[in-house]
Amino acid sequence: MIYAIGFFVLSLAAALGLPLLCGFSLWWGIPIFIGTELLCHALFVTLNWLPIRKVDRSRPLEEQMPAGRAGVLRIDSLLCAYGGLIPRISGAEKLPKTPYLLVCNHRSMYDPLMILLYLKQENIAFVSKPSNMAIPMIGDLAYAAGFLPIDRENDREALKTILAAAGYLKKGLCSMAIFPEGTRTRTGKLQEFHAGSFKIAQRANAPVVVACVRNTDKAARRLFLRPTKVYLDILEVIPAEKVKASSTHELAEHSKALMLEVLKE
Repeated sequence: MIYAIGFFVLSLAAALGLPLLCGFSLWWGIPIFIGTELLCHALFVTLNWLPIRKVDRSRPLEEQMPAGRAGVLRIDSLLCAYGGLIPRISGAEKLPKTPYLLVCNHRSMYDPLMILLYLKQENIAFVSKPSNMAIPMIGDLAYAAGFLPIDRENDREALKTILAAAGYLKKGLCSMAIFPEGTRTRTGKLQEFHAGSFKIAQRANAPVVVACVRNTDKAARRLFLRPTKVYLDILEVIPAEKVKASSTHELAEHSKALMLEVLKE
């Protein structure tokens, strides 16, 4: 929130001050305000990116880069402030003390943002689609924080990502999160789950945390307009032993059933 307020105040001061100082019409304040806002945000992202600019994205991390995680959280907090999110978290006391795989439904762009920000003490990184990781500078920051791209259209590349994510869990580098639906729902209803998502936990012998988000789609539609209550519920922790003993299909169906119960309320 502090970044959003600071950028707004600076842009407003420029919009009011520069026309008066230069003798321009106050109508020039509008493009000056917009330009200052864009410049502030560009500098903000660049300054967060500079410490990790040499990150090697050709191979999985040996260690998480603290500057990458810090940069992701700063940008995340700015975006959540613009969305006016009012979080309501339940079940956080269930979260394991050891690294885990978090699976969740996917309703809007705010799903990963709220999970990262409001569970920031958990050090979670996401398995995300390649287009997200291709965003200039943002993709580098995310990779440095432990995020991994997954190409669901290429089985060989998808398996590499699953193995890399499992490796992160085994090493304790961070916990991982994935949306088994693969993409945001357009109807509000749960889509079919990609059962292969659960292989990450099986290969790492790690627990699965089943979570559910609600109302984040409304926050995306109300961007900049008004605050929105968003909900993150930790529904169940499936122990590593049960994860190992179950098929990925069984894990997917069980997780989906838990989410459906909450979404029906």
